[in-house]
Amino acid sequence: QVQLVESGGGLVQAGGSLRLSCAASGRTFTRYAMAWFRQAPGKEREFVAAVTGSGGYTDYADSVKGRFTISRDNAKNSVYLQSVYLQMNSLKPEDTAVYYCSARWAPNTRRDEREYDYWGQGTQVTVSS
Repeated sequence: QVQLVESGGGLVQAGGSLRLSCAASGRTFTRYAMAWFRQAPGKEREFVAAVTGSGGYTDYADSVKGRFTISRDNAKNSVYLQSVYLQMNSLKPEDTAVYYCSARWAPNTRRDEREYDYWGQGTQVTVSS
């Protein structure tokens, strides 16, 4: 069982930056691939970025490639609390959405939300023009 809690959302002007964090509690964290998805008003939830269990491979949606960076902290001694981050730079109004952290019980990544087993409650990101 994995519990995910996102933080770091907020209001920012276009061109600005935000860093989202996802605190993950549970055992064997490195066995989970992690991802960020987002859902804008009136739209379906979409893939943003993902990272493998080891942290050695990352994947990005074309819309955020070069602007967003996903990373994870597997180095902490406690197996009960690890973190995944999404550094968002050069933000655009179209990045406005609720951002969700998710975990997949497998070492490799996927872009389909149906492949993910655990979800956080989401954090709002609003980018003003």
